[in-house]
Amino acid sequence: MSPLTVLKVAHRSLGTLTLTSIFARQHSSLTTELIENMDKKATWDRFYTENSSSNFKNFEWFFGFDSVRDFVLPLLQPHTRTATPLHVLDMGCGTSALGPSIYQHSSFQVTVTCADISPIAVRLMREHVAAKAIEPHHPLSMLGFLELDCREMFAHFGADGLDLIVDKGTTDALLRSKDGSGKAGHVVRQCLRTLRGSGRLLQFSDEDPDARLLWLETEGREPGERPAQVAVQEVGELRGVRYYCYQVTSPPVAELL
Repeated sequence: MSPLTVLKVAHRSLGTLTLTSIFARQHSSLTTELIENMDKKATWDRFYTENSSSNFKNFEWFFGFDSVRDFVLPLLQPHTRTATPLHVLDMGCGTSALGPSIYQHSSFQVTVTCADISPIAVRLMREHVAAKAIEPHHPLSMLGFLELDCREMFAHFGADGLDLIVDKGTTDALLRSKDGSGKAGHVVRQCLRTLRGSGRLLQFSDEDPDARLLWLETEGREPGERPAQVAVQEVGELRGVRYYCYQVTSPPVAELL
């Protein structure tokens, strides 16, 4: 396969995961590996290793925080005045500035955990945040980084452990891997099991609602449960691609007979 063909396939397969600048710096095998093994830890370790440098720069999948702040920040208000701080998870954070930006801009006290399967990405973000001395908007907010496979989320956080999960491209990456629908569906169910009753999963994706809505309703439930509740809003069009925000909540509890 020629380098040009690899680049075209990457752009088509990954939506707007713009790999042009990476491809210009790296050989085609990284792009090929990324496409075929987007669910593998080794792939992302290699990705972040080969694209790190002494001059760190956040790598954003799809778009940055400014494009989604109006979808995220309104959900961070505590439910009661005495409630514990909301716990926010940036799932599959990579080296994105999304999690740290939530920490910086939330006027309410929050605990933000940025989790990724790659220890390379986690280390780079820890070092970057320490070097930048990023300060929170609320003085009691907390920010942490965690190496975690999102498929093991429930084992780590347990039931009712999270209030908001933000997924910017992680589910899309899983869906495009081998046997992706089953793996991604498992992650959605894990997310809903870890959310508190009023908690929400936000998925940002370029997949059309005609396909994603039905998939989320179906995959977001255990056998015998009602479908997950899913709402969708359009984020906007960036670089010629239309993006959507899917807001998923747990299936309603069946009424007692």
